[in-house]
Amino acid sequence: MNNDGQKKKIAWGITGSGDRIVETVQTMIKLQQQYDDVVDVRVFVSKAGEQVIKYYKLFNTLEKHFDKVWVEINANSPFLAGQLQVRRYEFLLLAPATSNTVAKISLGLADSLLSNAAIMSQKAFVPSYIMPCDYMPGIITTILPDGSEMRLRIRKEDAEHVERLRKMDDVFVIEKPTEIGSVFEKHFSGIRG
Repeated sequence: MNNDGQKKKIAWGITGSGDRIVETVQTMIKLQQQYDDVVDVRVFVSKAGEQVIKYYKLFNTLEKHFDKVWVEINANSPFLAGQLQVRRYEFLLLAPATSNTVAKISLGLADSLLSNAAIMSQKAFVPSYIMPCDYMPGIITTILPDGSEMRLRIRKEDAEHVERLRKMDDVFVIEKPTEIGSVFEKHFSGIRG
């Protein structure tokens, strides 16, 4: 191992979106296992994210597969923004990210744990990878916990916030859980075995 025995940490933030949450959790479990020798994934769940994770019956799965899972108390607790400011994390991953969280970040509003973390990441030159649930105007179909489908309209206003993110320094928009693997490869391929 070329990382002096120290695992690199990443902060994975989960907001209140159920869209692609199951696929995202499955992807992150596989990546944690694949990169277990060099990466420690720390999970930070927003208040709304906690509701969604429990609704999809994924909370115990997260606790089983990841050593650290924190739930938001307020914008500074747990103190993720400060940890990002001093570069204790290689990058911040927000997946999935609600249109609310995306709008806050695009407008510079740091009033929640994950929007505060994303804004501090930008200030501290820490890359942020954000997977918005509403990235392109139109109609999508999402899967509910019972397996049924729900159609949703993605508003142009929400997609406009995503376009603002794409123009920000050190912010990278990803559209699908399958793209998360390339983020790990980009950051950790050089320190593997």
